[in-house]
Amino acid sequence: MEAIITIVGFLGAGKTTLLRHLISKSIDSGWKPFIVLNDYENANLDAVQFTDEIDSEYIRALTGSCICCSGINELRNYVNRIPERPNGITFIEANGTSDACALMEFLGVGVDPRFSPPIQVSVVDLNNWQKRGIHNELESNQVQVSSLMVLTHTKDISESRKAEVIEELVEINPLAEIISMDDIDVSLLPKLLPSKNEAKKMDHHKSHWSSCSVDLPDLPHLDCIDAVCRSLPNTLLRVKACTKIADEEGFTYFERNPDGKVFVRPFYGTPITGPKLLVIGPGSEPSLLYKAIDQSLLAFEEKNKAFK
Repeated sequence: MEAIITIVGFLGAGKTTLLRHLISKSIDSGWKPFIVLNDYENANLDAVQFTDEIDSEYIRALTGSCICCSGINELRNYVNRIPERPNGITFIEANGTSDACALMEFLGVGVDPRFSPPIQVSVVDLNNWQKRGIHNELESNQVQVSSLMVLTHTKDISESRKAEVIEELVEINPLAEIISMDDIDVSLLPKLLPSKNEAKKMDHHKSHWSSCSVDLPDLPHLDCIDAVCRSLPNTLLRVKACTKIADEEGFTYFERNPDGKVFVRPFYGTPITGPKLLVIGPGSEPSLLYKAIDQSLLAFEEKNKAFK
């Protein structure tokens, strides 16, 4: 039977980083992975970046629907149409605000019997765990029915902080294994069993946020990325984008996590829908995105004038 591994975790916790790690290790171990990625806006932005390791026919992007409710039927249809492969394994990356308990409850029904019961893996950001304010309940919901919890953002984390987070995780879900990303043995994933932990359900509407995206023009300098991110309000908990910088041949990807940190790296491939700026969080409006872009370009022009 083919294993289904569902990856959940709060916005910016490191789900896609974990997925890339698992894909690479799976291929090295002789597995044939299939990926389904879910996001509020333009899931293709992430999907394209896996085509350097997996043929595009083994990647599906599910955009605009939440797979823990409105998108569950579409997700089931995706899964049931996955081609049979020797040593097949399926990975599903849920969007960062998914109701993880509801997802496992719904996904466990109506899936082709050639698949094993779905297993949930939670990604836990050690640095920001339970520092989400009004969203702490959602974050704790995302570890309740996981069989495995993977600790991320471990750099410069004190042993006391690590111990504190692990103690809280064990209190919420005492049946899950807790491990760091580097210690994962991918061959053991298909052998995990569904969690039998008793979950405390949350109000489902708390996992539903607004989102939007707009076309992003070429930016004249890397400094414009910081300017765009600074111009967007903190109520927007997730910012992701892909564009070209000046005369560079390839594309550049950047993101702002809920803690405000900005990360920039090369984008693998060409964005199917063109360069985009997208945000997730209360108050998402295209006008905010256009304003941030305009302010970034204007600030760069004024800075250039000052040096002339």
